[in-house]
Amino acid sequence: MAQSPDQIDTAATPPPPSRGEVVTHANRLSIRGDWLLSGYSELRAVVDGLPDNLHDSTDISELGRVDTAGAALLVELLGAQVLAERANGTDLPGEKRALLLAVASAMSNRNDPKRPATNPFVAFLAAAGQRTEALFELLRLLLGFIGQTLAALAFNLPRPSRWRVTSFVAAVQDTGLNALPIVALLTFLVGAVVAFLGATVLSDFGATIYTVNLVAFSFLREFGVLLAAILLAGRTASSFTAHIGAMKVNEELDAIRTLGMNPIELLVLPRVLAMMVSLPILTFVGMMSGMIGGAAVCALVLDISPTQFIAIVERDIGLKHLLVGLAKAPVFAFLIAVIGCLEGFKVSGSAQSVGEHTTSSVVQSIFMVILLDSVAALFFMEMGW
Repeated sequence: MAQSPDQIDTAATPPPPSRGEVVTHANRLSIRGDWLLSGYSELRAVVDGLPDNLHDSTDISELGRVDTAGAALLVELLGAQVLAERANGTDLPGEKRALLLAVASAMSNRNDPKRPATNPFVAFLAAAGQRTEALFELLRLLLGFIGQTLAALAFNLPRPSRWRVTSFVAAVQDTGLNALPIVALLTFLVGAVVAFLGATVLSDFGATIYTVNLVAFSFLREFGVLLAAILLAGRTASSFTAHIGAMKVNEELDAIRTLGMNPIELLVLPRVLAMMVSLPILTFVGMMSGMIGGAAVCALVLDISPTQFIAIVERDIGLKHLLVGLAKAPVFAFLIAVIGCLEGFKVSGSAQSVGEHTTSSVVQSIFMVILLDSVAALFFMEMGW
């Protein structure tokens, strides 16, 4: 029998969607109707208007049609775990159940906005615990990487054929020679500032002559190595991280491993050894530049001639103070280089990650330098050195 055009249109038109709703009965939720993108604004208003304590029992057996937008709202309302449990425990069609489970799984790592607010003190303790755990994980990775570096160094030292002399010399030029002017200038200015402060304070006691001792002690024991190490932490550690991180982003590290070469032996050892050679030299230059800056201020302000300055240093300042400052330089250099290389290996593969880990390497290097310098100062003081 032939059908009229009106009959054909009526048969081909889908039934109008039923409005999605949430019915509450004494701490029980009943999800009904169609949860579709077409009614998203109304459904959002319904979800936002519900209180936080009506999730004890939920029934989704009367759920009509649903798409990803509606499923996402259900996850925000019930939570991913609860929605997955209800979908598996209800006699829903297979396609509808699969959609709910897929959306719940994709949103399972998101915080549930309908969950009751957490106590601020509990949240503070949780955040402190997470940061403490992250700190210990960072220390574990750093100690492991130090172990790998030392193992590679012990393996390569007795085998001169495996030494990367060209990479070592290039790293010495980059970390040492190129940093020499800025280290000398900065320590000269800081030495002048320390002499000015010493002259200002000691003049009240008529002891301005001891400004020479103040400048010499501070730069030989602390400021010379500390300023040089901080400059290299900001200048060289970031360079190491950016270089190795860019290689990882470009998959050059994978190519190195594919060729059967060890990235630590190829990239880390030359940089570590170059830093351990460069920083003691920069430390000595920083000590001398700082004392020259102090001598200049003493000559211009305190009428202490350079000859008298040198004589006081030779008479009152022992050689052990120079050795204490130089002894800390290789340790600082090793840590700065290792942290910079480790952060480069931790880059995840994007330009943003390179920037984040470059910043992290600078912060960690400076923190470790200052921390170890404080520990060394206490140790040497107790030992009488």
